[in-house]
Amino acid sequence: MTAVNPTALLQLRSTILSQNSALQRAAGTPGAPAATGGFGDALADAVKAVNTQQTKASDAAASYERGDTNDIVGVMLARQKASLGFEATIQVRNKLLSAYRDIMNMPV
Repeated sequence: MTAVNPTALLQLRSTILSQNSALQRAAGTPGAPAATGGFGDALADAVKAVNTQQTKASDAAASYERGDTNDIVGVMLARQKASLGFEATIQVRNKLLSAYRDIMNMPV
């Protein structure tokens, strides 16, 4: 029996998926995956997700304050998730600014 090489299998899978995607785009098949967005699109999606979490947390807190729900644990979890997402976003922003400053200070 032949040993299975996981790396070769993953490369073959990747090749098949990319060829399939290219064929679907070339054929104009509806529902074909669009070309992957860049870093800016990924960053925008992450910010939208954080905004959605913060909105949910605010809605949960307002609902608790109005007396519509008694689930204080759910409210606190929603607020902590929103807080963590926001902190992670701030850290990414700080790293990007630091990298930008490093690049700008490089000698030409």
